Amino acid sequence: MNWDQVEGNWKQLKGKVKEQWGKLTDDHLDTIAGKRDQLAGKIQESYGISKEEAEDQISDWERNQKDIYPPL
Repeated sequence: MNWDQVEGNWKQLKGKVKEQWGKLTDDHLDTIAGKRDQLAGKIQESYGISKEEAEDQISDWERNQKDIYPPL
């Protein structure tokens, strides 16, 4: 997944992110604004997991989104 594309479509993707990581608040999602590193940090903080685990979860989520948002 192209994260420039994610940033551009963040308003549409916020719902998908919230489905996956329900502990993230709307304020978190507004702060993240489609930035992968920000998303990883908020997941790590909210779920008390390592950075590596947060990155793995994002990678898994990305693979599941390819049906909706194919790579450029």
